[in-house]
Amino acid sequence: MLVDSHCHLDFPDFGPELDDVVVRARAAGVGTMLTIGTKLKSFDRVRAIAERFEDVWCSVGVHPHEAAEEPVEEASALISHAAHPRVVGIGEAGLDYYYEHSPKTDQVRNFRAHIAAARETGLPLIVHARDADDDLCAIMTEESGRGAFPGLIHCFSSTAKLVRTALELGMMISISGIVTFKKAEELRSIVADIPLDRLLVETDAPYLAPVPKRGQRNEPAFVSHTALAVARIKEVTAEELADATTDNFFRLFAKARRPA
Repeated sequence: MLVDSHCHLDFPDFGPELDDVVVRARAAGVGTMLTIGTKLKSFDRVRAIAERFEDVWCSVGVHPHEAAEEPVEEASALISHAAHPRVVGIGEAGLDYYYEHSPKTDQVRNFRAHIAAARETGLPLIVHARDADDDLCAIMTEESGRGAFPGLIHCFSSTAKLVRTALELGMMISISGIVTFKKAEELRSIVADIPLDRLLVETDAPYLAPVPKRGQRNEPAFVSHTALAVARIKEVTAEELADATTDNFFRLFAKARRPA
């Protein structure tokens, strides 16, 4: 069994085909999917998908791109939604200085509120990181001094510094289809050094389809290609990688129920 630890099943890319997408994921051995909240104003749609499919869970959060449009001043705005039985994570939240669709100050404010929500609820924080490693490491380290919080770096494609900081804080690292790309040699070398018991795999669907599906719309079934690539990097069998990443997911996202 595999887990797609990060996908966006509410996005219009799937639309009326969503039932078929979930069926294909199951056929590919994907036993659990986590669909991610990116806006509070569309959270009802995300939650409804998790309620509709027994093997789909969800998170609640505001993507850093939306930080200016959806300011989160207090953790309570997230905590109230997190009480729902299908909500197992906080985010995605974080910092994105590559696009900077929202001002950095707005992103930092929202990020700290998400950390506070993760700390209070005990649900893992799902961190989006792009071109902001120094600030991310500094904020997460500072916030950990106020109290530990569980979490992961999603769709990791950054620096060894971010990995070291995340691991020191007890977080996990989630690997997407980027690891299969021809020019991702540096990423593969970093992944080789991440402990197996701290790794997850994901699609970030509908984005970042892995080789050999690159160029297509991504979907949870394709996480099997990413998992195979990670298994080769880690020099373990596909089954060992699947078992480890599945165990890691349910250890981190403890509110989610493992399927029978």
